[in-house]
Amino acid sequence: MNEQVEYEEAIKKLKFYNQEHLLNRYNYLDEEKKQKIINQIKNIDFDQMKDLYSKRDKKIEEKDCKITNIDYIDKSKLTKEEYNKYYNLGKSIIEEGKYAIVTMAGGQGTRLGYVAPKGTFKIGGGVDKSLFEALSDTIKEAREKYKNSIPWYIMTSRENNNATEKFFEKNDFFGLPYEDVKFFKQGELPMIGIDGKLLLDETGIIKLAADGHGGVFEALDKSGYLEDMKTRGIEWVFISGVDNVLAGLVDPIAVGLSITNGTLATGKSVVKRSPDEKVGVFCKKNNRPYVIEYTEITDEMANAKDKNGELLYGESHILTNLFNIKALEEIAKNKLPYHSAFKKAKYMDSEGNIIKPEKPNAYKFEAFIFDAFESLEDMSILRVKREDEFAPLKNAEGEDSPNTATQLYINYMKRKEEGLV
Repeated sequence: MNEQVEYEEAIKKLKFYNQEHLLNRYNYLDEEKKQKIINQIKNIDFDQMKDLYSKRDKKIEEKDCKITNIDYIDKSKLTKEEYNKYYNLGKSIIEEGKYAIVTMAGGQGTRLGYVAPKGTFKIGGGVDKSLFEALSDTIKEAREKYKNSIPWYIMTSRENNNATEKFFEKNDFFGLPYEDVKFFKQGELPMIGIDGKLLLDETGIIKLAADGHGGVFEALDKSGYLEDMKTRGIEWVFISGVDNVLAGLVDPIAVGLSITNGTLATGKSVVKRSPDEKVGVFCKKNNRPYVIEYTEITDEMANAKDKNGELLYGESHILTNLFNIKALEEIAKNKLPYHSAFKKAKYMDSEGNIIKPEKPNAYKFEAFIFDAFESLEDMSILRVKREDEFAPLKNAEGEDSPNTATQLYINYMKRKEEGLV
C-alpha cells in the first residue's frame, strides 16, 4: 500500500471517530514520523479509547460486593517442620530449572530527579551499585545456590528499552549469561484530552503512556516470552518491580506454600504500620482474592482486629507476587480493567505550539496487576518482614526515598553477613 492510500485510509478512520485533528500537522512531519503516525492510527483501537473516555470518571462497579479478610501465613512464625516442608518443595522446583523472574522496569527515575531508566539509579550510602546490579546479585547468588539457570525477563518501555539494553551490555550483564536475560516492552495507550480528543506529543505523533503494571501479562504474551518460558519448562514465575531493592526474587518458601495449598499464586505482604497507612491490602471480594485500595477501605474495616489483636485487614500488597505459568496464560487471555488517572500532559496543539499545562488536562489509562487476582479461585498470602523484603525507592526524599531504601539495604546486608537472615 503506497503512502497516499495509507494516508487516505487513516483520514477515513479518523473522520469516523471524530479524531481528524491527529493529522493536521502531517505535512510538517519528516518521512519517518509520517509513517509512524500512520502506523499508530492503524493499530489504535479507537472503539476501546472511546469506551475508556466515556468511563473515565466512573469507578469500576462492584456488584453485590462482599469484602472479607484473607488468611495468611507468617514466614517468620513457621515451625521448623513447616519451613522445611515448604522449602524442600520449592527448592526442587528451582533446582529443576522450573523457576523464572520478571522485573517490571518500564519507568524513568523522574520522581527521583533522575533522567534515565529507574533500574540504572545507583543506591547511595557508599553502596556503589545500581538497582539492576543489586537485583542481579540476588539472582547470581541463587543460581550458585541451586546450581541451575534462572531466566530473568525485564519489562522495559518504548521510552527506556534501548538505554536499558545498552546499560546491561556496558556492564556485561552483571555476570549473568546473556541468553538468560530477556527484554520486552510494556504496552501503551493514547492519552486523551478533556474534550475526548487524543493528544499529539511534542514531536507531532500520537502521545502514548504506559498501560500500568497490570499490562505485564499481555506484554509477556505478545513478546513471545510466555511461550519461551513454556519451552524452557518454567512452572513458577516471580513478578516484582525494579524499585524494591530487597525484593525476595527467588523464594522456595513461596513456591512450596502455593504447591501445598494447591493455589496458582502467592502474594507477599508486609503488615501495615498502622490502620491509616496508605497502602492497598489483600482481602477477599465475593470469596475471591482481591486487593482493596486505601481509598476504598472504611475506617471500621481499617481498624478491625482479629482475636489475636492484629489488624484484620493488615496485609499490605507490596507488588511481589508468584504465579504458576498456567495462571499467567489464563490471565493473558483476558483484558484487565483499566483505571483512569487525570494528569498534566505536555502536548502539541493543532498550530504546532507546545502546550505545558499548569493543571491536569489529560487522561491516561492503566491496568493494575492485582486486578488479575480476582480471576483466581484462591491465592496464598505469605507475610514477610518489611526490613527483609521491602525497600521501595519511589520518592526523592522522605519515606520510600533513596535514603530510606539505602539504609534498609545496608542493614539487610549486615544482618546477612552475620547469618541473621
